[in-house]
Amino acid sequence: MLAPDNATVMFVEDDEQLRLATVQTLELAGLQVLPFDRAAAALGRLTPDFPGVVVSDIRMPGMDGLELLARILAVDGDIPVLLVTGHGDVPMAVAALHDGAFDFIPKPFATERLLAAIRRALDRRALVIENRRLRAAAAAAAQEESPLIGESPAMVRLRAMIGQLAETDVDILLEGETGTGKELVARMLHRSSRRRGKPFVAVNCAALPDGIAEIELFGHAADSVPHTRLSRTGRIASSSGGTLLLDEIDSMPLAMQARLLRVLEEREVQPIGAERPEPVDLRVIATAKEDVAGAVAAGRFRADLYYRLATMRLRVPALRECAGDVFLLFAAFIEEAKQQLGVGDVVLDAAVHAHLAGHGWPGNVRELRNFAFEVAAGRSFAGAEGAGGRADLPARVAKFEENLIRDALLRHGGRVSLALAELGVPRKTLYDKIARFGIDLAEIKRSSRG
Repeated sequence: MLAPDNATVMFVEDDEQLRLATVQTLELAGLQVLPFDRAAAALGRLTPDFPGVVVSDIRMPGMDGLELLARILAVDGDIPVLLVTGHGDVPMAVAALHDGAFDFIPKPFATERLLAAIRRALDRRALVIENRRLRAAAAAAAQEESPLIGESPAMVRLRAMIGQLAETDVDILLEGETGTGKELVARMLHRSSRRRGKPFVAVNCAALPDGIAEIELFGHAADSVPHTRLSRTGRIASSSGGTLLLDEIDSMPLAMQARLLRVLEEREVQPIGAERPEPVDLRVIATAKEDVAGAVAAGRFRADLYYRLATMRLRVPALRECAGDVFLLFAAFIEEAKQQLGVGDVVLDAAVHAHLAGHGWPGNVRELRNFAFEVAAGRSFAGAEGAGGRADLPARVAKFEENLIRDALLRHGGRVSLALAELGVPRKTLYDKIARFGIDLAEIKRSSRG
């Protein structure tokens, strides 16, 4: 993930020559730099929404780097602070990491080492700021009356159409891919209509049990069905006065389609075994996961029923058509997951952001919601630094130790004997750590020559 355009490196160093040289190096690398010679002056420019990182020397007159670290974290505990000091002060480094420093860089430092640490810190800060923006957007969306979250043109048009159609009493055919939220749209149409106080009856046409589908839909009179003497009201009659949702109507058998057509045309239903039909006050919303006109052409759906239903057609867009809405929806689902799973704050790492931006979401909003629950539960894209967004102390100390060894080897052109003298560890220990950290001595020597 790239840092935003306004990402800034606040560099605090009382040594004028080192400050000027480092600022020049950072600017040549394309970074915006705010230089300061005193910690107090830097602290005065810091705000909780500061979009960058702080790099500070530790040993300075007045407020030192460790006090600056504590003061910065009091302003915003997620601002990455990189501390720089004379080489070899490992106890101070460990203490600083324990107290919340993002990284610790010993002098003299290799330019590549400093730039790599700053870029990692800027990426972290960008993720934190983006996460905060998404949470704020999700909270704002939650205050709105519409549960359809999104600011893409496709979503804006859909909300406008729902508002226009809700007060009409025409039947509606909702078309759209699986997982786009067609049932949610149907419920919104019902809640916004004059029928809002009456029943909303949803029938999954694809799941109607074989053999009793007619009973489910149309009901039956007393003594007209084996094994029962009581009458039964069907789902169609139960929705009278309210809204009948026929979900996945394109899955309904052709024989059942014929009976349904008569109900829609006559606005009356005749239970099995009844002597006469009963009038019903219907508003029908049907959903289909495929192009129903295509199903008509293929002979899988009655043309007359299609034209009766398609008085008004409304298409629910696929998630890939709602550019920019993925992150807003995901943030809302994360908040929902936190409530349902009873988990604390969820920080999204770069892997999650990359998946959100690059995945095609064939399962649409339903797939996105499932992914959000997996992330909130810690079962997916956990990231190397954990759900809290920062690695635990042993991992951070190990990384610091690896960086110390790399810096020493870089300074000495990959010559282990000279690095040994500087680091003060036994030869076997150093070679063991080089192997454990996967340090390539040949690559170190090539980098030093370059």
